[in-house]
Amino acid sequence: MKLSWKKRAESKETSSSERALRFRVLLLKLSLLLLFLLVVWRLIQIQIVEAPKYQEIARRQYEARVPLPAAKGNIFDRNGNILVSNSQFISYAVDPKVVGKEAGRVAEAFAQVFGKPKKHYMEKLKTDKRFVWLERRVMPEIGRRLREKDLPGVVSLNEAKRLYHYDKLAGQLLGFTDIDNVGLSGLELQFDKQMRGLDGYVVLQKDGMGNRRPSVDYPRVEPTPGANLHLTIDLGYQSILEAELEKGVQKSNAESGLAVMMNPKTGEILGLAQYPGINPNEVGRDDVESQRIRVVTDMFEPGSIFKVVTVSAALEGNLVSPHQRFFAENGKYEVHLRNGKIRLIRDVHDHGWLTFQEALEVSSNIVMAKVSDIIGPERLYRKAKEFGFGARTGIEVPGEILGELKKPSAWSATTLNTMAYGYEIGVTPIQLLAAYAAVANGGVLLRPFVVKKIVGPAGEILTASKPKIVRRVLSKQTSHTMRSLLEGVVERGTGTLAKIEGIQIAGKTGTSRKHFAGKYLTNSYTASFIGFFPVQDPQIICLVMIDNPRSGAYYGGQVAAPVFRAIAERIISTSMDIPRTAVKGLVAEQITPGSVLVPNVCSLKIDVARKLLEERKLAMEQVGEGEVVLKQSPEPGSKLTEGGLVTLFLTRRTTGAGDAAVETPDLRGLSLRRAMSRLTMDKLLAVVRGSGIVVDQSPAPGEKVKSGTKVFIYCEPKRSTTVALNEGDSDRR
Repeated sequence: MKLSWKKRAESKETSSSERALRFRVLLLKLSLLLLFLLVVWRLIQIQIVEAPKYQEIARRQYEARVPLPAAKGNIFDRNGNILVSNSQFISYAVDPKVVGKEAGRVAEAFAQVFGKPKKHYMEKLKTDKRFVWLERRVMPEIGRRLREKDLPGVVSLNEAKRLYHYDKLAGQLLGFTDIDNVGLSGLELQFDKQMRGLDGYVVLQKDGMGNRRPSVDYPRVEPTPGANLHLTIDLGYQSILEAELEKGVQKSNAESGLAVMMNPKTGEILGLAQYPGINPNEVGRDDVESQRIRVVTDMFEPGSIFKVVTVSAALEGNLVSPHQRFFAENGKYEVHLRNGKIRLIRDVHDHGWLTFQEALEVSSNIVMAKVSDIIGPERLYRKAKEFGFGARTGIEVPGEILGELKKPSAWSATTLNTMAYGYEIGVTPIQLLAAYAAVANGGVLLRPFVVKKIVGPAGEILTASKPKIVRRVLSKQTSHTMRSLLEGVVERGTGTLAKIEGIQIAGKTGTSRKHFAGKYLTNSYTASFIGFFPVQDPQIICLVMIDNPRSGAYYGGQVAAPVFRAIAERIISTSMDIPRTAVKGLVAEQITPGSVLVPNVCSLKIDVARKLLEERKLAMEQVGEGEVVLKQSPEPGSKLTEGGLVTLFLTRRTTGAGDAAVETPDLRGLSLRRAMSRLTMDKLLAVVRGSGIVVDQSPAPGEKVKSGTKVFIYCEPKRSTTVALNEGDSDRR
C-alpha cells in the first residue's frame, strides 16, 4: 500500500512537472509567434504602409535636387541698344551630408582660393540642410583655381549676374537687384515678375565611387528665361541729359538736380536723369536716399512754373484776354484778409501796368493773384485737377505719390492767391511734365510711360504700350494761345537764357522757396525750367530742376534755363527727329540718300559715343586715353557719307590728389614749338595732332597729373585758328 501511494505521488509530481514544461513551451511559442507577428507587422509598416517615407529618406542620402536659376530678361532702349543684361558667373553649392568627415578639407580648399577664414566655411557646413551655397557669382577665372571634382559633395553651377552696361546711366530708373537677381528698386523691381522667368532643376545622384552626377531616373528641367523690356528711353538723349545736368548742378554748386524729357504727342519718356546718380553695378556704395526716382517720389511747391494752370483757367473760361491790362502795384501788393490782417505779395521786379501776356513773361505774382480773384476757387481747383495734379500719372515706375491738392473747402484765406503763383500745393516733376505736354500737344493730357513693349523669350510681344489719353484739358484754341504766351517768356521774359537762335522755344521758369518742418527756409530754393520745341510742332518737352543752388544765383531763369538750352542745342544739332523745316533762321540742309548727320557726342562716355555713331553707320577713331569725349571731328551737324570716319579726342581720367605732381599748363593759342617747350619744362610728354596753333588739349589746363603723362595737343593752321578765335570772342560779347 505504501509503495502504491508512493508511486501515485511520484506520478502526480511527474504530471505536474510536465504540465509546467508544456505551459512554458506554449508560452515560449506564443511569445515567438507574437514577436514574429510584430516583426511581420513592422515589415509591412516599413515596406508597404510607410514605404514612401523611407524611400524618400533613402533617396536623400544619395540624391539632391539642385536649382537651375533662370536668366533674367534684358532691358533695351527704344533703338534696341542693350542697357541691362546678364553675365555668366560660377556659384558653388554643397551637400553637407555628403561632405561628412571631409568638411575640414572642403573648408580649407575654399579658404585658400577665396581668401576667407576656414571657420567661415565650417560654419556653413554645420547644418542639417541638404543644399548650402558656399560662394555665389564668382568670376570664372577665379573659379578655375578650385578643383571641385576632388571635393566630395561640392557642385559648381553657372549663375547669371546683372550687368549694367553704362554704369550710372539711368541708374535710378533701371534700379538694381539682390544677389538672387530679385529686383529691389526701379524697373528691376516694378517688372521683376515678368523678367525673372522660371527656374529649372537637375537631380544629382551619388554613385558607388562617391561622385555626383545627374540622375538618369529624373528629367532635367531647363529654366525658362524671363521677358525682355524695351523702353521708350533714347540712349543718346539720356546721355545728353545726364552730361548737361551734371554740369549745371556743379556750376551752380547745387545739392542735386533732375531732368526728364518726353514726347508731348505720345507721352513716351525719352530720358530721365538725376544727379548725383547711382551705379547699379556697385549699389552698395550709394546711400538709400539717392536710389529713389525723384521724378515720381518727391513733392515740392512749384512756384511760378505752376502759373500755367492759372493762365489756362483764365483763358479757357474767357475771363481774361492776353492783352488785358493789370496794375502790378510797383512790386508790392497789400491784400486785406477777412480777419483784419494784411498780407503783402511781392514781385521780384517793380512793374506798373502790364498786359496779361507781359505778366506771364515777367512772372508777376501780383497780377496772377489778382487774376485768381477773377477765376475763383472752384474754377482754379477744377483746372488744377484736370491737369492731373493731386493724382498719380500712372507711369510704370515704383513709388509714385499723389502730390497734394486741397479741396476749396479746406483752403485758408490766402490759398486762392497763393496757389495762383505756385504755393500751398504739392506737385511731382512728372505731373508738371504731363501738364505742360497737354499745353504743347493741343490740350490733351496723356499718361506718361517708359516701357514701350515687353517681349517674351521666344520673341513674342507680350504687351505693347500705346499713347493713352486721360482727358482733354484745353481747347485747341486755348492751347495755341498758351504756346504763344510761353514762347514770349523765352523770347522776352524770364526765360531768355533758354533761347536758341534759329528755333522757336516755349517755356516757363520757376523759383520756389523750400519748405521744411512747417517753415520756409532762408536761402534755400528749387530752381526749375520747363520748355518744349519747336513751338509750331512740338517734338520734345523737357523739365530741368536744380535743388538748392548755392553759387549766388538761384532763380529758375538763371540756373535751370541754361541747362535746358544746353540740352536742346545738342539735340537740335544732331537729331533726325526734329523736322529741319520747323527750325526758323537755320539753313535746312538736305540730307541726301546715303549721307548722315554727325551726332554731338562731346562730353559723353566713349562707349555711349561709340553706340551712337554705330547707329548712324559711322566709323570711329579715338585719339588719347580716357573715358570722356573732349572733342570730335568733324563737328556735330556735319554731313558724312555712311561709313564715314569720326575722330574722337578723349580726356584722361584725373589722377588722385596723392598722385598729382604737375599741373597741366594752358597751351591754347601757343605755337606748336612753344607748346612743346613748355611741356618739356614741366616734364610732360607731347602727342601732337595737326600743325600750327594749339586750339585744344587733353588733359585740360590746370588738371593735376603725374610727371611723364602724355598731353595730347590739337593744332590747326594759323589762319583757321585766327578766324575761330575771333568768332569765339564775338560770341562771348
